[in-house]
Amino acid sequence: MGERATFQLKASGTVPHCAMQKIFGAAGRVLLPGLIAFSFALASTISEAAKPEKNKSPIPSPSPGATGARTERPGQFDEKLWSEVGPFRGGRGVAIEGVSGEPNTYYFGAVAGGVWKTTDGGANWKPMFDKQHSTSSIGAIAVAPSDHNTIYAGSGESALRGNITYGDGVYKSVDGGRNWRNVGLKDSRQIGALIVHPENPDIVFVSAIGHAFGPNPERGVYRTTDGGKNWTKVLGKDENTGAIDVVFDPQNPNTLFAALYQVRRQPWFFSSGGSGSGLYRSTDAGTTWQHLEGHGLPDGIL
Repeated sequence: MGERATFQLKASGTVPHCAMQKIFGAAGRVLLPGLIAFSFALASTISEAAKPEKNKSPIPSPSPGATGARTERPGQFDEKLWSEVGPFRGGRGVAIEGVSGEPNTYYFGAVAGGVWKTTDGGANWKPMFDKQHSTSSIGAIAVAPSDHNTIYAGSGESALRGNITYGDGVYKSVDGGRNWRNVGLKDSRQIGALIVHPENPDIVFVSAIGHAFGPNPERGVYRTTDGGKNWTKVLGKDENTGAIDVVFDPQNPNTLFAALYQVRRQPWFFSSGGSGSGLYRSTDAGTTWQHLEGHGLPDGIL
């Protein structure tokens, strides 16, 4: 092809027959009729597919009461509303605490990463425990409802996995988590729960699990009434049984419930439960406790 061929498309979108011949020569004369026939067939198919189907009703939306239809009530949790907000450091976590009246403020306790704080609903997190070099394992955390600057953290996680580390007691902050000091129970090792009285930031209850891999006496439910200066063991069983949880009655802080837990972690086995385990209730602010059994609770070893 010594000379250069130029051409324009017509409005119909087809190439002039003479131009095709000039470009492709003999091959164009053979292939052109087939290409034109294929183009018309394809255009016809696309045109038919674009037309709305006649005599076909649209698929009806399921009614709210239909079987399998999803209904949501106001205030109901929806998985579409959940998103991961971090912090993305420190391993797994068993401690999280919100602050009443401050919907964007949360504290997060990592089992190997200390205490973290967010004040913008999780968009940003700040490590608050880096100055503490003796432990980074947090098992429980609680903000005093009557003073949001007062925070207690129980060190040593309560999920007794084979790769756990231990803590060295209870820590306290009086400036919103910026600074911490150890206030006792240093041999409790693993702490399952920590609660602060709703009206008095100096009254605190701690559930101490104790040593995970062996017996020790500093385990059970402890109480302080002076902000951690002194601790009293108010509920315990033996050197093999610790406390895994303690809660206030939401309507009456003088009523508490606590769970004792006989447990032993070893590298080659895990003994969970025993004769020392049980559920207890106090109606005098934790001074005396009653073992709860029967009335629907299962019999035997818990």
